[in-house]
Amino acid sequence: MSLLLASIGFGLITSAVLAIAAIGFTLQFAVTDVLNLAFAAVMTAGAFTAYWVNQAGVSVWIGLVIAMAACSLLSVVLNYFIYAPFQRRGSAPITLVIVSLGMALIVEFGIAAIVGGINVSYTMSQGSTLRFGGLILTTVQLTIIAIAVVVMAGVHILLRYSRLGKAMRATAANRTLARNCGIRASRVIAITWAVTGALCGLAGAVFAIDVGSFSPSSTDIFLILILAAVFLGGPGNAYGAMLGALVIGLATEVSAAYIQADYKYVIAFVALLAMLAVRPTGLLGART
Repeated sequence: MSLLLASIGFGLITSAVLAIAAIGFTLQFAVTDVLNLAFAAVMTAGAFTAYWVNQAGVSVWIGLVIAMAACSLLSVVLNYFIYAPFQRRGSAPITLVIVSLGMALIVEFGIAAIVGGINVSYTMSQGSTLRFGGLILTTVQLTIIAIAVVVMAGVHILLRYSRLGKAMRATAANRTLARNCGIRASRVIAITWAVTGALCGLAGAVFAIDVGSFSPSSTDIFLILILAAVFLGGPGNAYGAMLGALVIGLATEVSAAYIQADYKYVIAFVALLAMLAVRPTGLLGART
């Protein structure tokens, strides 16, 4: 029982990090129509931005905020100079997927060229250890969970009660109709890239805090978890991404407690394939 509870604790941390990333990824895909496989590479850029700030003697939490700003800018730049021109030419969706994969390699190897292939870590304290029955969590881990909860609540408020959120939902549902209704779709898309880029930077920083030691290629395998969470919940559905992140996070960490830990990502991959085969629209996606 103690092993199960301990693995659930790890699963909650993984779910928290995954929820931040999956929400950003699925909102980006829903509004912009770009399946951005460079998302994980931008996460890496956020992680290293926070690392460089931290190495300058600044708190990693301040570095986290700077990482959010940097990745927000990077995402806007990628859209403006790379993705948007292809979309204006009427390129097929698969073309944008290939382009995004190319940008992922450019960003990742660009960072590797700067820092090398070494593993680095933040200079920070993990805080005190707290026990809740069989659950064992540090104050830093609880902070990560709290950040994820705030992000999920913020996204809910944004989508349901703000004018921007309603414009994002309208643009995602039908871009042409949204334009005809007076919504400046291009502006909404640009803001979406900025918001989701900030979430990407946040996810990258908390991912690095969680794993402790990371390298330029550390987020490559994490992209599988993001895709699994997004497709499990329903592509383009923010609430589905939250549900998918919880399921995948718990499933991978609990399974790691009873089978070889190296195979935990296989669980996410199998879940992704199963969902694509049985219900491609996801748990919360509408059937077509």
